[in-house]
Amino acid sequence: MLRILGLGFLCMMMVACQEQTGAPLSNQAASASVPAADQPQGWLAAPEYPMPSALLVVDEAKAAQRQAYFGDLHVHTDYSFDAFAFGTVATPYDAYRYAKGEAIKHPGGFDVQLRQPLDFYAVTDHAMFLGAVKAAADTSTEFSKFDYVSALHDLNAPENQTVEGVAKRRQAFSTFLPDTLSNIASGDVPLELMNGIAQAAWADTINAANAFYEPGRFTTFVAYEYTSSTNDRGNLHRNVVFANADRLPVMPFSRFHSQNPEGLWRWMDGLRGQGIDAIAIPHNSNGSNGHMFALSDWAGEPLDAVYADLRLRNEPLIEITQVKGTSETHPMLSGTDEWADFEIMPYRIATLLYSEPKGSYAREALRHGLEQAERGERNPFQFGFVGASDTHTAAISDDESNFFSKIGLLDSTSTLRGSTPIAQDDVDRFRMGNSNNLKEVDGRTYLSGAAETWGAAGVAGVWAEDNTREAIFAAFRRKETFATSGPRIKARLFASSDFGASEPGDALQSAYQAGVAMGSEYDVAARGEPYFLAWATSDALSAKLQRLQIVKAWVDADGSHEKVFDVACSDGQTVDPNSNRCGDNGATVNLSDCSIDQSLGASELKTIWRDPEFNSAERALYYVRVLENPTCRWSTWDAVRAGVAPREDLKKTIQERAWTSPIWVMPNA
Repeated sequence: MLRILGLGFLCMMMVACQEQTGAPLSNQAASASVPAADQPQGWLAAPEYPMPSALLVVDEAKAAQRQAYFGDLHVHTDYSFDAFAFGTVATPYDAYRYAKGEAIKHPGGFDVQLRQPLDFYAVTDHAMFLGAVKAAADTSTEFSKFDYVSALHDLNAPENQTVEGVAKRRQAFSTFLPDTLSNIASGDVPLELMNGIAQAAWADTINAANAFYEPGRFTTFVAYEYTSSTNDRGNLHRNVVFANADRLPVMPFSRFHSQNPEGLWRWMDGLRGQGIDAIAIPHNSNGSNGHMFALSDWAGEPLDAVYADLRLRNEPLIEITQVKGTSETHPMLSGTDEWADFEIMPYRIATLLYSEPKGSYAREALRHGLEQAERGERNPFQFGFVGASDTHTAAISDDESNFFSKIGLLDSTSTLRGSTPIAQDDVDRFRMGNSNNLKEVDGRTYLSGAAETWGAAGVAGVWAEDNTREAIFAAFRRKETFATSGPRIKARLFASSDFGASEPGDALQSAYQAGVAMGSEYDVAARGEPYFLAWATSDALSAKLQRLQIVKAWVDADGSHEKVFDVACSDGQTVDPNSNRCGDNGATVNLSDCSIDQSLGASELKTIWRDPEFNSAERALYYVRVLENPTCRWSTWDAVRAGVAPREDLKKTIQERAWTSPIWVMPNA
């Protein structure tokens, strides 16, 4: 009998991990690079490597030649325990073929293909139980011989690659993680066997990245996901991306080493001392229940300079948007921002538990960082932005008009995604065990849960000299990055005191020499009052641009504040100096077929802007947000294709957008 349960069984798996991972897994000696409180126990840390003879050097003379490159740094394949559970059989090799433009098979049985290839890609399978579920299902492996994994045998055989197989998957995977941890702790399953599975999967992941790396044409990064959370299910996940592949740890650092992200950062510091550079990119702060940007450390102590430096060294970027929602800001935190309610996913990850907005969104964290700095403390939240997918099918789903979501068989149809109603004859079948996940809307029954709040994947953008690991990773480090909600919008921001008398096009040619780029600090005392050069171009395969905005945050004696300024408008509209808003350009969407009028909007928006409220004594930051004309949301596209009315309680249209990393303006003391 068909049973559909969204993310229920994944929730159970993660709870099991939280209950078990505090216990040491063996008495094996830990790496000296990690402090005693967070020493790995058995799940191997990095071996010793000599320091490289030369460090990365960026040729700033080439800065003006930097181009925009687009990619995804958050991709799961069949080596991730949950992706395999969702029916994914695509390998890291398949993932890279997909990123380069080839079609691959979705777990639902249909082909998926990008509308345009990406420039860079990183497979980021979960370090926790890396490769273990795949090995348990493969009856040729030693691990598969243990009785307790027999329910997993051949689970991804063709006859089990169906939506009807969801019930079997749910049952098989609901006990796998806790049972495996218990068997390792008791010694019934040798730790060496589990280490061997993970090491082999990690080695294959590295091999795939190196096999598809084509310097100058397509860049791959060796990477993985560190998957941790607080005891109240607050999300603390990070993707760890390595600069190069010539020196790497034999095993990635996982939650089995430490639940505390500070342990991850110290491990990364230890690697860096051995010549292995990497960055960690937090994601889904929106589902962190206030913990991702908490104002205290793991021990509950106020954030200090040591913590801030540790975090800044290792986390220069955050993932601001992905399938599981956007983490820029929230209507409860930004009440004067009309565009704050963009693809809000209100739950903690893999649950339907409410996630506290305070401490969970990027703009508030940036403001808190300014407050820390104003008190003379180190700012721990001086980060740039990227977007990503978090796909669990190896394939990024970045197109609202061709959305296949992220969790394989579990959301492979519009009905499973909750965007089209359940056929009346099937309601009773869906209701079996799922009464809390069904919702009546205008007399029709829908599956309801987290998936209906998801959106098409985000994309990471960088400005780099060329398409190589060295150049793109250097852009990550200096935070010359931007995020989009899916379209290939290009966006830039510069600050300089010399822009005032320039035309935007002329200023762009000399921006690096005249000023500082996004991701940088601007010193008012040394440079004078800043002018901002904001620029964006549209994606030719998406809607045109409607407005260019600058988001400002600043701190004064009353605390931190924020304000959104429209700075450039399309279609001859002008900015009202009282409201700081563009006029309506008249762009609409035909909801019967999702068509739009491409005669409206702009292919390019650019301006040189002076903050009319600038105060040289105030600490501030600025970033660009650019909005497209409205287009159909994926749920509306699903309904149109199914020939039914869009679901009334979901937004019918969205405004795709892009965000640049901020520029931090240091006050004239």
